[in-house]
Amino acid sequence: MLILLPPSEGKTAPARGKPLDLSTLSHPGLTDVRRHVIGALAAASARGDAADVLGIGHTQLDLLARNRSLETAATSRADRVYTGVLYDSLGFDSLSPAARRRAATRVAVTSSVFGLVRPADRIPAYRLSGDTTLPGLGPVAGAWRAVLGDAVRESLGDGLLVDLRSGTYAAFWRPPADLARRVATVRVLHESHGTRTVVSHFNKATKGRIVRALLEDGRNPRTPAALARALRELSWQVEEAPAGQRGTQLDVVVADV
Repeated sequence: MLILLPPSEGKTAPARGKPLDLSTLSHPGLTDVRRHVIGALAAASARGDAADVLGIGHTQLDLLARNRSLETAATSRADRVYTGVLYDSLGFDSLSPAARRRAATRVAVTSSVFGLVRPADRIPAYRLSGDTTLPGLGPVAGAWRAVLGDAVRESLGDGLLVDLRSGTYAAFWRPPADLARRVATVRVLHESHGTRTVVSHFNKATKGRIVRALLEDGRNPRTPAALARALRELSWQVEEAPAGQRGTQLDVVVADV
């Protein structure tokens, strides 16, 4: 099983640590694109209109300095750099030893700068939304679209892909039809007074809790149907849609976080 997560917008900048070394990251086939994106991001962050180009508020200009120094900035494990509702609910630091070992091989984060990273990969904090267009590079999603598929397939093997990415990061790579029977996408619906809606906070928190539960439980479902059964046995309310060309959508319905 491979669980694909979106990154967090907010990140914890390491106070100390070795500088970035692209040769140590998982998926070395992504190194060239990583280098190109880092260069384009550094150049964009040095422009006079950098805040507008990158969609950064004018009270957050320190993020531009961070982007300009990615190659020399301190790094830490990706599971400590990514923060926010999903990652707080997942709680990498408080996983059991067995669950942490499973996370090392079953979890990957889609990154606008690094493409795909594993929890133990050492990265610096950065600010680059996945829907940004970088001068000299073009849309970030387009830069990754041609190469990310090979990295995902390499990690997936013959297992089940559990796609928890947001729409922005799903655009980096979409599972082809030949993988459809082994792809499960998860949508979280908040039910209140008989009405179901997608609410960002519930969506992120629930996805984090689902990943944590799967890692702690240890089972390794190999089909969307098996994943749905596993989640139900872990006390989630799950509704399974008919399989499509991109996989099977599972709706997890929650009334509260």
